[in-house]
Amino acid sequence: MSDPIRHECGLAVVRLKKPMAYYQDTYGTALYGFNMLSALMSKQRNRGQDGIGIGCCKLNMPAGAPYLFRERFATSVEQMGEVFEGIKKDYKRIARRIDGQRKEERHETGKELPLFEEDPEAIKREFELAGEINIGHLRYGTSGGLGKACLHPYLRRSTWPTRSLMVMGNFNLTNSGELNRVMMQRGQHPVFGTDTQSVLEEIGFQLDEAHTQLYHELRDSGTAGTEIPKHISDKLDVVDVIRKSAQIWDGGYAIVGVIGSGDLFVMRDPNGIRPCWYYENDEVLAFASERVALMSVFEIAEDQTTELPPGNVAVMKSCGAFSVQPFTPERKPTPCSFESIYFSRGNDSLIYHQRKMLGEQLVPQLIEAIENDFEHTVLSFIPNTAETAYFGFLDGLRKSRRTEVKEALVDMIRCGVLDEQKLDDLVLRNWPRAEKIALKDIKMRTFIAQETGRDQLVSSVYDITYGVVSEKDNLVVIDDSIVRGTTLRTSLLRILARTNPRRIVVLSTAPQIRFPDCYGIDMSELGKFIAFQAAVQLLKERGMRSVLRETYEACKAELKKPREQMKNAVKAIYAPFTDVEISAKIAQMIYPQHTSWKGEVKVIYQTIPGLHDALGQQYGDWYFSGDYPTPGGFAVVNTAFMNYFDKKEGRSYDTLL
Repeated sequence: MSDPIRHECGLAVVRLKKPMAYYQDTYGTALYGFNMLSALMSKQRNRGQDGIGIGCCKLNMPAGAPYLFRERFATSVEQMGEVFEGIKKDYKRIARRIDGQRKEERHETGKELPLFEEDPEAIKREFELAGEINIGHLRYGTSGGLGKACLHPYLRRSTWPTRSLMVMGNFNLTNSGELNRVMMQRGQHPVFGTDTQSVLEEIGFQLDEAHTQLYHELRDSGTAGTEIPKHISDKLDVVDVIRKSAQIWDGGYAIVGVIGSGDLFVMRDPNGIRPCWYYENDEVLAFASERVALMSVFEIAEDQTTELPPGNVAVMKSCGAFSVQPFTPERKPTPCSFESIYFSRGNDSLIYHQRKMLGEQLVPQLIEAIENDFEHTVLSFIPNTAETAYFGFLDGLRKSRRTEVKEALVDMIRCGVLDEQKLDDLVLRNWPRAEKIALKDIKMRTFIAQETGRDQLVSSVYDITYGVVSEKDNLVVIDDSIVRGTTLRTSLLRILARTNPRRIVVLSTAPQIRFPDCYGIDMSELGKFIAFQAAVQLLKERGMRSVLRETYEACKAELKKPREQMKNAVKAIYAPFTDVEISAKIAQMIYPQHTSWKGEVKVIYQTIPGLHDALGQQYGDWYFSGDYPTPGGFAVVNTAFMNYFDKKEGRSYDTLL
């Protein structure tokens, strides 16, 4: 993806099912859980830039001993290895200290004591991140701040383990303001900040309610005080707590929670917008945002992983009992299509196939655009993440060309004409020509840079292959998606224009992004979308400025309705124009400035039917179609347009607080 956007966070969970001594004996280390967690996080490093967080819960700790821990690091994923190395160095320092103490004790008493690293009980007691429940978070911040205080997991402490709570997630709620108002009506004092805080406090409240009820029942029945915590833990209905907490949540989410008593839960939104997978054997239960992370780390086959069903919560009690149960009525699944287009790692078999199909779907449009002149066409891709779609595109072109040759041969045979010159022209000419034109000669993820000064950064990161494209050629490049068009206009097209082609054709494997996202991706400001800018420009050029004011009033009217009755009034901005008209205007807007090149730019977008043919009919398309899967989406899109019209900056879902 050439444009900079923030997107989904990454989750990793490892829950050990046996005592830590088992892993010491089997794998030679009691830190098996922590090691698997770090590996899962490393395999999902594509999912975070703002920092990482690690949590640990130790089961069956004696009274007075701490049991719930977290560490947060405001660092980039590129430094994740350094973070884990630092943690391991802390572990080694503890080992040296304990071993030193034991050496002195052996000298004084003559009693043989094991080395610290061979003593699972000591490791669990002394090293904070050694426990049976290990959770990890990779954060892409789409709301709230970006400092350490905003990193997951969030923690709510109590002297009661069954009221202590640690939460992390990959999510965005559209109605955090409503949740905060509910808390205030109860008499609580929420601190406005992020939807994570709202989630933590809501689950915490319901946990308190369940805990208090169980406590009074047990106390009144004469249960000894020292026995009450264990009974509360055994009786606590985590699914019911989640069901009550999530009643009014609106958004996309995968949320992990750990209760201090040792209950673990992982939940997924009712529409399945955010991804979540798990793997279980007799040693471990593990969750991750991406299936291939589980497959790589645990060396398992695809069919050994399980997708957490939408609207379900997976719970493993402290005793080890595991269940997956619904916490909300079933809804239509609408998984985020950008997971397949760009965000997830492409080595998942399904995602790899989907990306190839996205490329193949663009073939008919390109053949028409270049009038089937492949003799004078060079095919390439930008950026590197579009490479898989590029392979699919080439496959589609070869299939199309083979079909063309076959049909021509059949006609020749039918007519009894098999001329050698015609065969040479038919078979040897006009085949697709693929080249590597744009190269990244510096390993740098440009979309994590601040937008100021980013153009110069992109120009220095990308280079081109000279001497391949001629002034008679079409230069065709594939991009994952075009969000703002800024990078294409200010950097990439200027670089590509140095090859001096007759025409540059930019293919987007995603359709035109017309509407904001509010479920995890940081795409909520309408005015920054190149497709929206193009539609507005067309309205102004064709004397239809009144549509802007009419849409503003329509959005205002929609926002006065109950959320369940709202519609997307912003569709009116695009209604007067065809997709082709908007694409043509985008091509004008991204034309490279301040160059001597005089060629033509064309932009071709994936169609929405093509998207679904490639990914599946169930995949969400709200950022393309404006058809949101939850009521909160319609509130966000109408608010986003009003913010644009009123020249207000910032995320549209933040203003709903």
